[in-house]
Amino acid sequence: MLFGSKFVPASLLLAFSILPAAFAQSPGLNALAEVEFSRLSQRDPNPLGEKALAIHPEQWKHGETEHFIYHFVSGYVVSPLSVEAEFHYRVVAKELQRAQPAGDTKSHIYIFERPADWQEFQKLGQLEPWTGGMHSQGSLFVVRNPAYKFTNNLLGHEIAHLVLHRFYSGGIPCWLDEGFAQYVSKGAHASYQRARGFNAKPHSQSVEVQELIPIAALVAMTHPPSDHVATFYDESERFVRFLASTDKARFLSLLDALARHQPFDSTLLRIYAGDFASAAMLEEKFRDYAAKDAGTSLQQAGGG
Repeated sequence: MLFGSKFVPASLLLAFSILPAAFAQSPGLNALAEVEFSRLSQRDPNPLGEKALAIHPEQWKHGETEHFIYHFVSGYVVSPLSVEAEFHYRVVAKELQRAQPAGDTKSHIYIFERPADWQEFQKLGQLEPWTGGMHSQGSLFVVRNPAYKFTNNLLGHEIAHLVLHRFYSGGIPCWLDEGFAQYVSKGAHASYQRARGFNAKPHSQSVEVQELIPIAALVAMTHPPSDHVATFYDESERFVRFLASTDKARFLSLLDALARHQPFDSTLLRIYAGDFASAAMLEEKFRDYAAKDAGTSLQQAGGG
């Protein structure tokens, strides 16, 4: 496992439907324009980028949008992804209520199409064999088989990581990073689908009380526990949503404070003074909230 990277279980990549053959033959009018590698506005300082491009180097093409630089094989695969990536960027930036950092750099996204190439990259990057995507040092590496169309919130989740990395380059706690990415991407994906005529609603997965990880243990984790991965993601998303719905402005203040590596317990009780008198009260209220099955509610940028 590469330290500081965010891995996506392959099981999260299974929610897809067959991509129509007609679309696979034509990139359409909104295809992402190709740019010669030497003419890209920025280079990726992440050494994993060079390793990715070294795998069948003749196949790679390149392009860029306002906030991202793409390395891809097929235009019909990258074009819809680039539109969705910019949509998710706007959603996350609006949710964080922050302007783009001065002198901001673009994030690089590497899109593998052949499972064999991805497996080779997994070995070069020393990734676990079950990973289906990875965010590392501000770059994103994903596999997208052109035979399928993804219908889950995976891309939005990973874009959220990229945006968080821009605004909080010093890092934030794992539960907050993963929980916020799940929280914002679920609502954003539903909004993106609705804008295209689908009847989509966001859903926040409840967690059985007996399966809950105590808050003190949750916030201390530096990576998802291998024996409770699903619980970690569901509970982290639920905890972020609980704090944001209690008081959005205070949640953003907490996010800023934890990005400065301030201690969780004292910082939360200080920022949420009047809402939680003690850690025990926080645990009790969250336990009840986590067990309730309800959808997320977000104000989206660029969507309904």
